Amino acid sequence: MAGGRGERFWPKSRKDIPKQFLCLTDSDRTMIQNTVARILPLIPIEDIFIATNRDYKDLVREQLPDLPEENILCEPIARNTAPCIGWGAMVMRRKYGDALMLVLPSDHQIMQPHLFRRVLRNALQTAEETDALVTLGISPSAPDTGYGYIQYDLEFHDAPGGAFRVKHFVEKPDMETAKRYLACGEYLWNSGMFIWKTSVILREMKVKLPENYQLLEEIEASMGTPGEKEILQDRFSRMKSISIDYGIMEKAEEVYVLPASFGWDDVGSWLAVERMNTANDAGNVIRGDVVSVDSRRCIVQGEDRIIAMVGLEDLIIVDTKDALLVCSKDSAGDIKKVVEILRAVNRTELL
Repeated sequence: MAGGRGERFWPKSRKDIPKQFLCLTDSDRTMIQNTVARILPLIPIEDIFIATNRDYKDLVREQLPDLPEENILCEPIARNTAPCIGWGAMVMRRKYGDALMLVLPSDHQIMQPHLFRRVLRNALQTAEETDALVTLGISPSAPDTGYGYIQYDLEFHDAPGGAFRVKHFVEKPDMETAKRYLACGEYLWNSGMFIWKTSVILREMKVKLPENYQLLEEIEASMGTPGEKEILQDRFSRMKSISIDYGIMEKAEEVYVLPASFGWDDVGSWLAVERMNTANDAGNVIRGDVVSVDSRRCIVQGEDRIIAMVGLEDLIIVDTKDALLVCSKDSAGDIKKVVEILRAVNRTELL
């Protein structure tokens, strides 16, 4: 899935090139390139599909030149993850029949891809040998209020692949609740990665999102016909905009989770850049032409101009050709509000 706008990464992430198409780590590859590279040992490129906004089709082709062009699924309008995944499942079913389907966001960082693939193999076994929805849960390293959580049954772990039965999906907690989740050992971070048979996810959609499912069936029936584009545009735009978590996962009865630790980060804000990259001796994470004097623990991203910082601590500084962001780390989650203000005053050239 590669259709997000990445507004918390403004001013680098813009509507023309959102964060999944940016290089935000020590690697010289973009987020989407890293996502594809880490699964290629398991899945050949011809069996990988990218669901994205139609405005990003050329970016996908440019950054993933070996991907077959017909494997780029261009959503005509943003409708959250459930319609995106449902459409992808219809495409999979038409091409492969009842196939195993792996759903990954394109903007996650995984520091230990070999461990990631090992967990995926187990998850694929779980999905193949059951009629359940399967997800990956990240073993929490600290109490965190930025993630949804999965409560799982520690006593039920005899499913294929070593999976555990899910008890509940819970929303992002406050800090005291997050501390309690960590202490009891029954909760995992919700990674947003899913594995299932196409028949299973479409069965769940038919029951839990019947209006969307009917529209998806009409899209599937039009595939390969002269009216395919028009029907996709019309039916997709009529779907209820809803996440896969809220629409399906939280309501499903047969859900398994595999606890995992493979250096995962959902790269939700500029603070992730600090976690993903190597800091210098002063604790600064720097990209670009930067002169630092008595400055510590700053995240700095430059482009053409030199950036000089003197006596600064715990700041995010991002410089582009037409915008400069200076933000305290504590306020990183509020960067999206800048985008909202720019949109409200019609400064579209900066979005």
